[in-house]
Amino acid sequence: MKASDFREWVGKITQLSRGQKEQTKHKLGGMVPRIEVAKWLESSFEPICPVCQSNHFYRWGYQAGLQRFYCRMCKHTFTAISGTPLARLRHKDQWLNYSAALIEGLTVRASARQCRIDKNTSFRWRHRFLTLPAAAKANHLEGIVEADETFFPVSCKGQRQLDRPPRKRGKQIHMRGTGKDQVPVLIVRDRSGATADFMLDAIDRKAIEPPLRTVLEKDVIFCSDGAAVYRSVARSLGITHRPVNLAAGVRVIAGVYHIQNVNAYHSRLKQWMKRFHGVATRYLENYLGWFRWLDQQENLSSPIVPLQAALGRENQFQLLTNT
Repeated sequence: MKASDFREWVGKITQLSRGQKEQTKHKLGGMVPRIEVAKWLESSFEPICPVCQSNHFYRWGYQAGLQRFYCRMCKHTFTAISGTPLARLRHKDQWLNYSAALIEGLTVRASARQCRIDKNTSFRWRHRFLTLPAAAKANHLEGIVEADETFFPVSCKGQRQLDRPPRKRGKQIHMRGTGKDQVPVLIVRDRSGATADFMLDAIDRKAIEPPLRTVLEKDVIFCSDGAAVYRSVARSLGITHRPVNLAAGVRVIAGVYHIQNVNAYHSRLKQWMKRFHGVATRYLENYLGWFRWLDQQENLSSPIVPLQAALGRENQFQLLTNT
C-alpha cells in the first residue's frame, strides 16, 4: 500500500462503526508472525528423552508433523513437545495466535474466534498453556514484604452436580470478608515485584503460616494490616512485623512501611478479572497465575514468549523464582 493510501485509510478509522472496529481488531490481532510452529518447536528443543533423560537416541519417523525420536535406553519414543503441557494438542499452526490472545487477556470464546477453533478446544488450550505459569510463583521474598488477603466469590461454573441450590444468574454476594461464599486469596509481594499468591481455606494462623514460612526469609520486614492473625504468624516465624492500623487512619509508618504495593496489585487483579464475568473456583489458581505472569512482564508483545512459557523454555521464569 502506498503511503498516501495508508494515511487515507488511517484517517477513516474514526468513521468505523463499533462492529466494524471489532472486526478490524480481530483481523489485525490474528496477524502474528507467520513462522512454521513445528520447525520453531524443533529448533528450540535439545533432544533428550523425557522419561529417562538419556541423550542416546535415533530418529524414528514423524508424529503430527514433528520429528520423532527413539530412546536407546528406555525404548520410548518422544518428540519436541513430549512431556510438556502442550503434548497431544492439535492445530499447531494456531498456537501463536492463541499466545497472542493470552497476552490480550481474551475470553475463551473471543480466543476461539481469533484462532478459528471450537470454544471447547479454546478452553482446553487455555488451561494447558497456563499450567506452568500458574505454578511459577516466587519462592524467595526478601527486604520489605507486604501481605494482604483478597476475596473471590465461590463459583461452581460449569458443574452439573451442586451441593447447594442453584443461584440465579447475576446474584450478588452481600457478605463482606470471610464466609462460605468467598474464597480468600493471600497475596505476598516484596518491593522488587516478586509475588506469590495462595488460595486459603480460612483466614487463620493454621492456614496462613505454612505458605508464609516457605517464602519469607528470616531477615524480612513483614508489613500487614492490624489483623491479629498476622501478629501471631510473625511472632511464630520470628520475623520483624510492622502492622499498619488502617482502622485508625494510619496507612504509612516511618514513610516506608505500608501495604499499598500489594493493595495496588489487588486492584489491578480485580479489574483484570472482570472481563471473565466470574471464574470457576476450580480454575481460579490458573487465572491467578496468568495475571501474575502478565504483571511480571514489561512491554510484552511477542506471542513467542507465552508459547515458551507454556513449554517451560522461558528464561524469564528465573525472575519469578530467584528474585
